[in-house]
Amino acid sequence: LTNIFICVAIGGGIGASVIVSRYFGAKEYGRMKTAVFTALLSFLGISLVLGVAGLFLGNQIMIWLNTPQDCLDMTAQYLRIYFLGLPFLFMYNVLSAMFNALGKSRIPLYFLIFSSVFNVVLDIIMVTKMDMGVAGVAWATLIAQGISAVLSFAVLIKNLNDLEGKQKTMELSEMTRIAIPSILQQSTVSIGMMLVQSVVNGFGSEALAGFSAAMRIESICVVPMSAIGNAVSSYTAQNIGAQQKDRVVQGLHAASKMVIVCAAVICFFLEVF
Repeated sequence: LTNIFICVAIGGGIGASVIVSRYFGAKEYGRMKTAVFTALLSFLGISLVLGVAGLFLGNQIMIWLNTPQDCLDMTAQYLRIYFLGLPFLFMYNVLSAMFNALGKSRIPLYFLIFSSVFNVVLDIIMVTKMDMGVAGVAWATLIAQGISAVLSFAVLIKNLNDLEGKQKTMELSEMTRIAIPSILQQSTVSIGMMLVQSVVNGFGSEALAGFSAAMRIESICVVPMSAIGNAVSSYTAQNIGAQQKDRVVQGLHAASKMVIVCAAVICFFLEVF
């Protein structure tokens, strides 16, 4: 279930970054700032609505998904805390997409490394030292994502202030036209996997644990391809905005080669190990 919300956030960020990248490439910094703040406010609102819906319906959805009775309470407890942090999750993913659109992809990488390490440290402290169990894992995630989102927002504002151009009236129509297909594309697979999960859950906790562990490996395999696709989206939009369409084809060829290499390396390690 949580993967669906993550995919909605990522898909929305990609859709918004295409608009921001195009204005950035065309050096229309005023319209670019408008697009950035439109994206942030829009997805903050969406995250609040989804978070409230999740708080009320999360437990019932887990029942519909045939979650084994012996772990249903832990699942519900985790989800309640997770949905409280949904605005931070959405903001971090949209902010990361905005940095990519500005050609500053290293900044969200640094924040992600910090967030991941901090999350693991908090996990260890809250689970082993404070004996908080599943709730400790959820709170650790919320705190780590929250700090990263706030710091990312502060750095983004500083970067935007360094660019000339005044913010204009918000426009949602063009961003929505691109963001919605991107959201559907990102979330469709997760919805399908959730339906598969509901069948696996019927076999009990051991099958559920095995399936979940395998899905973590599967997600590692998919992430490099998604990341390359996201990078190409921003790269393409920037060059269209800058009227350098010949570079778009070059970028496609380079990205295709990267995907083939990644696929070969990942396939090798999966088969051997």
